[in-house]
Amino acid sequence: MSVKFKDRYNLSCSDLKFMTKVANNPDFPHAAEDVAALRKRKACRQRSFKYGLVHSDLQLPKCKQEKLRHSTLEPGCNVDLSAKKESFGGFARWWRKLKIRLHKRCEKASKDGSKVTTVVATPGQGPDRPQEVSYTDTKVIGNGSFGVVYQAKLCETNELVAIKKVLQDKRFKNRELQIMRKLEHCNIVKLKYFFYSSGDKPPDVPCNMSIFLATQQKDEVYLNLVLEYIPETVYKVARHYSKSKQTIPISFIKLYMYQLFRSLAYIHSMGICHRDIKPQNLLLDPETGILKLCDFGSAKHLVKGELNVSYICSRYYRAPELIFGAIDYTTRIDVWSAGCVLAELLLGQPIFPGDSGVDQLVEIIKVLGTPTKDQIKEMNPNYTEFKFPQIKSHPWQQVFRARTPPEAIELVARLLEYTPSVRITPLEACAHPFFNELREPGTRLPSGNEFPPLFNFTGHELSIQPSLNNILIPLGMQSNQNQAEGGPTQDSSASGAGATLDHAADNPALTNASGSAVA
Repeated sequence: MSVKFKDRYNLSCSDLKFMTKVANNPDFPHAAEDVAALRKRKACRQRSFKYGLVHSDLQLPKCKQEKLRHSTLEPGCNVDLSAKKESFGGFARWWRKLKIRLHKRCEKASKDGSKVTTVVATPGQGPDRPQEVSYTDTKVIGNGSFGVVYQAKLCETNELVAIKKVLQDKRFKNRELQIMRKLEHCNIVKLKYFFYSSGDKPPDVPCNMSIFLATQQKDEVYLNLVLEYIPETVYKVARHYSKSKQTIPISFIKLYMYQLFRSLAYIHSMGICHRDIKPQNLLLDPETGILKLCDFGSAKHLVKGELNVSYICSRYYRAPELIFGAIDYTTRIDVWSAGCVLAELLLGQPIFPGDSGVDQLVEIIKVLGTPTKDQIKEMNPNYTEFKFPQIKSHPWQQVFRARTPPEAIELVARLLEYTPSVRITPLEACAHPFFNELREPGTRLPSGNEFPPLFNFTGHELSIQPSLNNILIPLGMQSNQNQAEGGPTQDSSASGAGATLDHAADNPALTNASGSAVA
């Protein structure tokens, strides 16, 4: 009980009922304000304890209201911090109790995360042979509309893994699981295992994470994808350089983008469109420089004649045909997204930062100019409204910094074309002169480390666009490449390729290297 309450009402406790009775009494002129303040405080405490206070700094000095305003709360939980301040010192006691509660939650989460969990899981590749897999040191590292991502350690090998937990609709097969089980490439994150679990409530979120997990229902089934763990993303690296007001070294940009295009060439040759290419989905091992494409939650086998949703792909990286509402698009939407990523790494910021779908198109028109009617028809034949102001295209040299290599600018221009079929293919991008430095013998990273393996092409990759093989593989490695893969020579592979990547983009329902149809 604060001194002000004792002096004002001669009370030994905060009797809210008593104060309510005297609120309109002229002998107690401040009673109405105090009653309102205590009611706010009571409601605030109820909401705060119901949702928990999400704040990483448990040693917040003197519980300053200004700092508390930056606490992240669950949507819908609007705690009135001014009410706490008006509670005449009671907030200090409330905060001390809450700190104890948060410490207990941390201890509980730590104990839950260190326990060993054993599940019956199926290997990601190969035959369905369920086996017991044990993991420990579980902690939440991310969440979103898709579900929750945990980091864990496999007990048998001490290898770190990422476990992506998503709600499984019992009526359908999980498209992401089906696609990932078919993919095996050095630049695509590997699916180690998968298993199903019931809707047990997850352990408490550690206090140093400002997120909440949705309550899970007991009768729901969840799919758990056990993936190889890679610590960084291209997004984090780009943001680090941007905050330091520096540009990413051009050799790093070449290394990252080359591996991205190589992964896209592989999945596109199988008729798979990722549909969410962005820096956040490009995992990066900072020690080796290896990039791996992840998050196939939006990916799909594109079949000619089968319609698709147009509201797909993150806005900054959304191809113009999607903005025009196309529902029969091709894998070239990934090529546009990759061009946006390349431009962003060169600029240090997104090239088309639209606030909405319409504004996104405006940002594109500012650079590329107004699309012609023929270009719009190529993007979406069903689009009939052509009411756009006529704006001339902006020279690419003026879009980028003065020291940007001309080969990089030329590659961006080839990627960011209105007409999907005119865009360069991923494998043609790998063969572009911008990446010639990677093919030079003895080239190293700025740190002095060697580049990761970049030319270990499989027979399937070499059969995608055989005419490019002489460029893709450095001259001194071509004979070794054929021997290592046990594949055909350059000439025989050219004659045995049933389809090129150009056809894969225009008709994703092509046959793969073995001749079987890709669904």
